[in-house]
Amino acid sequence: MSQDKTLKCRDCGADFIFTASEQDFYAEKGFTNEPQRCKPCRQARKNGGAAPREMFTAICASCGREARVPFQPRDDRPVYCSDCFSKQR
Repeated sequence: MSQDKTLKCRDCGADFIFTASEQDFYAEKGFTNEPQRCKPCRQARKNGGAAPREMFTAICASCGREARVPFQPRDDRPVYCSDCFSKQR
């Protein structure tokens, strides 16, 4: 049975807990290496850096509601809210 471990983040140097349940999950997935970064540093790395993603406002071409999208809308392409986009797929 696993026990919580304290690890040091390779990016920021902060101590973080690698919980027993996380260890069990890693073992179940076949991962052999322990995490090298704390959760905030992993999230920042996943998002491509520390800056949050810039979102733009547009009007859905299908339902007319306001939509927030992660790209600059262009006039020559329709933009859909998440609900209408899911229906298009």
